Amino acid sequence: MIDPSKIREHMEVVGSDGQHVGTIDKVEGNRIKLAKSDPATQGQHRYIPLDSVGSVEGNAIRLRQTAQEVMRQWQGGAGATGKASGGGKR
Repeated sequence: MIDPSKIREHMEVVGSDGQHVGTIDKVEGNRIKLAKSDPATQGQHRYIPLDSVGSVEGNAIRLRQTAQEVMRQWQGGAGATGKASGGGKR
């Protein structure tokens, strides 16, 4: 797993295919919270598990999945990459 201290606010998140997925808001526990202000996240906070990160490259992180695979999980609401659940603030 990637060292979470290497992941910083405002870094770009790209899929394994190099396509934009979002912009990091912050790291929360074992997942990355994406900024809801990024058009790719469709106005919602999205979450990506830290173990989905393949590498940190300059001011971006590259995921192990393609951007399309990650976004498809959001649409289905599957797992930790979907919308936040529970009573947390948005």
